[in-house]
Amino acid sequence: MIKYVLFLTSLLFSIPVYSQTVYRPAYFTDSNRIEKIKGTQAVIDKLYKDHASRNHFPGFVYGVVADGKLIYVGSAGYTNVQTGTPASSSSAFRIASMSKSFTAMAILKLRDEGKLRIDDVASVYIPEMKKVKYLTSDAPVITVRHLLTHAAGFPEDNPWGDRQLADTDKDLLELVQHVSFSNVPGVAYEYSNLGFALLGKIISNVSGKPYQQYITDAILKPLGMNHTYWEYTKVPSDKLVHGYSWINNEWKEEALLHDGSYGAMGGLITTIEDFSKYMALHMGAWPLSNEKENPVIKRSSLREMHAASNFRSLNPDFKYASERNCATALAYGYGLRWTIDCENKIFISHTGGLPGFGSNWNILTDYGVGVVCFANLTYASTSDINLSILDTLVKMAGLKRRTLPASPVLEQRKKELTSLLPGWQNAKKSKIFAENFFLDYSVDSLQKEAATLFTKAGSIIRVEELTPENNLRGAFILEGENTNLQVSFTLTPENPPLIQEYHIKEVKK
Repeated sequence: MIKYVLFLTSLLFSIPVYSQTVYRPAYFTDSNRIEKIKGTQAVIDKLYKDHASRNHFPGFVYGVVADGKLIYVGSAGYTNVQTGTPASSSSAFRIASMSKSFTAMAILKLRDEGKLRIDDVASVYIPEMKKVKYLTSDAPVITVRHLLTHAAGFPEDNPWGDRQLADTDKDLLELVQHVSFSNVPGVAYEYSNLGFALLGKIISNVSGKPYQQYITDAILKPLGMNHTYWEYTKVPSDKLVHGYSWINNEWKEEALLHDGSYGAMGGLITTIEDFSKYMALHMGAWPLSNEKENPVIKRSSLREMHAASNFRSLNPDFKYASERNCATALAYGYGLRWTIDCENKIFISHTGGLPGFGSNWNILTDYGVGVVCFANLTYASTSDINLSILDTLVKMAGLKRRTLPASPVLEQRKKELTSLLPGWQNAKKSKIFAENFFLDYSVDSLQKEAATLFTKAGSIIRVEELTPENNLRGAFILEGENTNLQVSFTLTPENPPLIQEYHIKEVKK
């Protein structure tokens, strides 16, 4: 018999009865993480400044947000090339399509208040859309959800959409009654500024206020975003950022655009200081929590915005600034982009671009950190650099994902399962296995597998802590003299949950 040195006495203390109401939020194990993030500033400064120089940014500002706070800010260049006004954290940049998530948030807030449904056809809220002529006779009717996820069948409309910013509601409604389609609704992703302009009209019609006023009252003011504007003529002149294009090796100033019916797709003007408060709101939706809700919108609705709703593309050749190849897949949520990389890091972001401006914000919800960059160059390339900055932050600061504490029932099943290994004696009588288990696994096979692996491992020195994947699935390591063994298991949706699946394998020390 294999020498099986486990501290079995640790298995004997009483286990609390499983309760579905028990939830312990994820947490960060490194108490010095903020200081480590701050310690990357010199490297981050250089990455941004080198990128800005290569791409001819007249001026730019960036910020790093962690654990709900603006940790540090960097800036360089000018908000007005002619006057030499330096860029700063209080400079008011037009953030263009970064405005879309505010519009999506307003839609969900109205939904949460029972004033609309996102699976309703859009013509419920914009009657003029009943006159829309679709591409084919079998086309489904446009829903609010189609508009939120760029799935309405409208053609990609950059940069045409940029020039519609100041259109009137009359212009918008006349257009949509005679709109041309590139596809039928619901079958493809195609980025549509028109779609978000229509969401703005829905907000206006449902709330009884111009969408700008509703978003200001419902989102901006409660967050304390007091230096955020829709119309550039309302911005203090010393804070207003002028936009430029790089043409023939010199900066050409672009005319600033007035606000109008298309502002819901790209009209907001804000500062890094203000926008960091909005980022903190989104980051506060994670992890799941029993904490009191924020006053703006339910955390569950924020997480709904963050979910991948409409697949966009796969980029197998993506490279970070370090030249490390790391494939990425992209999708669209509600007014937000969802990206996952080859290391399973999930990024929630959005880019903005208008004549004279380019911007991007990006957060790693599992790591509690995000970055934002505003620049005053037409379609300034800020998206890839922000991805690389986040990747650099994670690597340099040694950031780890939030640790999810194991639920009481996972801990209980771990101890009960461990006590059966390696012999599996009386396993069927233990009452910890679901009805499928011994139909899917024979005791004889389980015994032979365990005997082989435990012989290879030698004496078991220690049972390591359980690493949960979620509330009902996890794994743990049995540290052996010669090699380690990993045990993983999944529980059923019953109450109390029982073990439905089990695996054991060797893992190298």
